[in-house]
Amino acid sequence: MKVYETSKIRNINIVGGAKSGKTTLSESMLQLGGIITRRGTIEDKNTVSDYRDIEITKGNSVSSTVLYTEFKDHKINFIDNPGVVDYIGEVYASDKVTDAAFMVINAQEGIEVGTEMHWRLLAKHNTPCVIVVNQLDHDKANFDEVLHELKEDFGSKVVPFQFPVNVGPCFDAIVDVLSNKLLKYGKDGGVASVEELSGANADKAEEMKAFIVEAAAEGDEELMEKFFEEGTLSPEDLAKGLKLSIKNRDMFPLICVSAKQNMGVDALLDFTIDNIISPDQGNAVTTSAGVELHSLISDPTCAFVFKTSIEQHLGEVVYFRVYGGEVAEGAEMLNTNNDGKEKISQVMVGAGKNRVKVPKAVAGDIAATIKLRDTRTNQTLGAPKSNIGTVEPYEIPEPIYFMALKAANSADDEKMGVALNDLQKVDPSLRAGFSRELRQMVVSGLGEIHINTMKWYINNINKIEIDLSPCKIPYRETITKTAKASYRHKKQSGGAGQFGEVHLMVQPYVDGYTYPTEFPVRGTEEYPLDWGGKLMFHNCIVGGSIDARFMPAILKGIMERMEQGPLTGSYARDIVVYVYDGKMHPVDSNEMAFKLAGRNAFKEAFRSAAPKIMEPVYDVEVLVPEDMMGGVMTDLQNRRGIVMGMDADGRFQKIRAQVPLAEMNRYATTLSSLTSGRATYSLKFNEYRQVPADVQDRLLKEYAEQSSDEE
Repeated sequence: MKVYETSKIRNINIVGGAKSGKTTLSESMLQLGGIITRRGTIEDKNTVSDYRDIEITKGNSVSSTVLYTEFKDHKINFIDNPGVVDYIGEVYASDKVTDAAFMVINAQEGIEVGTEMHWRLLAKHNTPCVIVVNQLDHDKANFDEVLHELKEDFGSKVVPFQFPVNVGPCFDAIVDVLSNKLLKYGKDGGVASVEELSGANADKAEEMKAFIVEAAAEGDEELMEKFFEEGTLSPEDLAKGLKLSIKNRDMFPLICVSAKQNMGVDALLDFTIDNIISPDQGNAVTTSAGVELHSLISDPTCAFVFKTSIEQHLGEVVYFRVYGGEVAEGAEMLNTNNDGKEKISQVMVGAGKNRVKVPKAVAGDIAATIKLRDTRTNQTLGAPKSNIGTVEPYEIPEPIYFMALKAANSADDEKMGVALNDLQKVDPSLRAGFSRELRQMVVSGLGEIHINTMKWYINNINKIEIDLSPCKIPYRETITKTAKASYRHKKQSGGAGQFGEVHLMVQPYVDGYTYPTEFPVRGTEEYPLDWGGKLMFHNCIVGGSIDARFMPAILKGIMERMEQGPLTGSYARDIVVYVYDGKMHPVDSNEMAFKLAGRNAFKEAFRSAAPKIMEPVYDVEVLVPEDMMGGVMTDLQNRRGIVMGMDADGRFQKIRAQVPLAEMNRYATTLSSLTSGRATYSLKFNEYRQVPADVQDRLLKEYAEQSSDEE
């Protein structure tokens, strides 16, 4: 395969709903470019994109697949993304390194769940978008209804550049508005024969072209002046205006295809070459060192790693986009994130599991390599001593679904840890780690399907049986009143004994709290706690009742007890402690005795200070279709949620609420059920609040039963 210059490269992100036909479209694009000789199908489980075992088993895309095709002396890189919303993290990565998107729409269903989510993401990233209406050969296809829905939801910037003829099982022709021609296809699709238009189709095309010309003129002031003066644009000016309008998201062209019949795909590729910017025409990327990269060969060499996959016979394969210079086989590179030295052993371009070696990848191109030692997704490679800094990493969506995980056989714990590390390399939106506080391995992701995918990999690829269960809740314990307690630790067993007696007082910590007047404060130590809140420790000893050398031991005992609170074993926080008296023994007193005395005195004082359990409360933001608000709000209120407000977002409503984390178990699944998968939500920690009395009673009872069982 030859190396294409930057101006001959296009980078496209293919997105859309789960059943819109993205993978089938990819197959047709590959065949038209001669990359494959025969198109695979989802039903036959032999597509280039869905080559992974889990995708073959489940019949849908789970991970993005980097592909390319060659068409009319251009190289078109494209990334086929999963449509299930639980895998939206894949789209974040793909959108980072592409210059435009194909939003594939099912002509039977119109706007689907994935369509809405992907559209919002493209808008957030300001990504140019071409709308591809697919499956026009289906007997339930309705082009006019879909076009109406697209304009209603996405606005007047949706501009048809084509319209179909004979929608349904007899679909075989498309009117191309710009050329005013009829694209006619044989039963096997492929490249269309071009015919002259006549009659109603010609009149309709002429009317639609006038709208396109006006929309293109609006993309540039100079073109707008020409349009007003002449009433139209020259072909050269029209091409310039179209490219600008599409780049600036002032226009969303609509193209018609039947990917399954391979009809209209050739016109889509033609449109891409003519109207989508090449990488060097896009916006510059500025690195952390202030270096501007324009995807030019003359720029400093820079490659950004956006994806990692682990292949059976190759190990880790890393995919990168070249933002400047070129990356050649054998090149010495520097990881600018960690200063690690890397050597590019091979440069490859990928079509699913098939890869072709090339001598180099130039600025703007997307390629892959293997056998890098210490380079991961979201990191930057540059030439040694170039000081280019790092390319800004793409955003990784925050997890919303949490589960506890453990190996069915404890002997597999280490193997399970290795498997989880590998899965996180491949999918950064999946997170796993052992929680010291909860004493659980916690795995989190973007929904139940996402977590079940992780489970499938570990069960079927790594051959490890694992169990999933709801996570424990990271409660906190605190006090609401002042209380005193004392404890004497005395132990005598033959030789030297142990003796320590501690008298202390506790009170709640609040900003500006006042010291008691009954004893002087001789020393104060403030400890911000790793789990939030503070411990204020005051030494109030007078007269030498406890030697100063034993105070650190008392503090250590108190801290140990705060790490496993007296009520439920949760972390304690926001407490002020005054150690004001005690006793020593000239022979038997030691640090261990005072640590135990301090620990137990604190426990008794804590229990007498009207202790309360606090729970984490999260800000929850739900984006829901307006006609589905009632059920969602009722469900939030049933979860002890407090609705804080609502805001309109197009045809959606954004519900803002505060909900205890304990009530959010399996919320992703419930919300999907309530809204047929159309609503999405995000979580963000807000604060800890006291639990209601009935909840505290239940938690105390559960902890007592658990402690009894462990004994």
